[in-house]
Amino acid sequence: MRLRLLLLALGTFAMGTDSMVMAGILGLIAHDLGVSVPAAGQMVTVFALSYAVLAPVLATAAARWPRRRVLLTALTVFTAANALSALAPNYPVLLATRVLAAAGAALYTPTANAVATMLVPAERRGRALATVLGGMTVATALGVPLGTYIGRTDWRLTMWLVVVLGAAAFLGLALLLRDLPAPTAAPGLRTRLAPLRNGSVLAAAATTLVFFVAFHAVYIYLGTAVRPATGGDAGRLSLIMLVSGLASVAGNWLGGRAVDRLGVRTVLLTGGSLAALAFLTLPWVSVTMPGALVYAALSPLAGWAVAVALPHRLASLDPPNAPLLISLNSSALYLGMAAAGGVGSLALTVLGDRWFPLASAPLALVAVILAAVTTRRRRGGTAETAETAETAETAETAETAGTDAPTSSPRSAPASKTGAPAARP
Repeated sequence: MRLRLLLLALGTFAMGTDSMVMAGILGLIAHDLGVSVPAAGQMVTVFALSYAVLAPVLATAAARWPRRRVLLTALTVFTAANALSALAPNYPVLLATRVLAAAGAALYTPTANAVATMLVPAERRGRALATVLGGMTVATALGVPLGTYIGRTDWRLTMWLVVVLGAAAFLGLALLLRDLPAPTAAPGLRTRLAPLRNGSVLAAAATTLVFFVAFHAVYIYLGTAVRPATGGDAGRLSLIMLVSGLASVAGNWLGGRAVDRLGVRTVLLTGGSLAALAFLTLPWVSVTMPGALVYAALSPLAGWAVAVALPHRLASLDPPNAPLLISLNSSALYLGMAAAGGVGSLALTVLGDRWFPLASAPLALVAVILAAVTTRRRRGGTAETAETAETAETAETAETAGTDAPTSSPRSAPASKTGAPAARP
């Protein structure tokens, strides 16, 4: 049983590595394919936008398929797409392969979480989900720096690493994942989009969207932002990515516990403000390696703590529809990533390589203001604590229903209750 969960996690590890490693190899891709770094960054935009759009559509289309077939089909598409990425002769072809890879990831991740709940007794579902989603978290701490290091001379080697990971997950699941229960009736696309008629839900989703635009507008081009410290050295950049990944894991873990103890509002306002401060100071601290490492630790720590609180807040607005709301949070997250590619590119063009992170600071503050307006402190703090507990329970209900977000952040809340890690920004 544990082995099958780890194989599911291997798939999410491959997809997490694929979606986030681009920050470490954009410069090499741009040089090899004869495009600018901002243009190369649009690969992240294309992947994230495709994921956000395709996730609900593919989930609805494949709702009646056997879960094993869905997983193997998704891994086949994802692995083949990354092989095509590694072989891409030019930039337009590479962009097309990123759409295909996003389709595979959008189909795999929610299904893997649903399958995880089928493999264990009800009392162990939280830990099973944490194991599968832990692949995304580990991708930030291990997959991204490893992929950056492997691709330090040829970015195509990084894509082949993702192909190997995807193929290994496919072979393991094909051999060991059998006799799964038939899927239950799933909500249609109209039902999935029904919460969008709720103004409070839209405001909470907008907070997620704006915050991740701010966060990823810097993260996607992090190699450019810290170039004064690294001097273009791939080893130094790999170290910065490693620290960033470890801080992401720590922020995920700490954020879940902080939400339980301090409440959603406190985590959103404190974490968002710290992230804004990190963006604001990056042009100055990035001139030295110690300063760049401090940023690499602080920004993900704050950002992933916020990422834990966001789905808590959204799910609390309509507990009976928590699965759909957490799925909506996931779409907002990936739409934020998609928009971040364009915002970061524009900031690079207007402000230059050193100063472009300044554009993320006001965006992060907008997210903080939205969070402050749409949440309110209850007298004595007791009511908020109760709401937090209720939200964590609804998030766990959402997980057991199998409607999952593609990143670890929506899972961090229940993971904190079970003591297991979840997976970003």
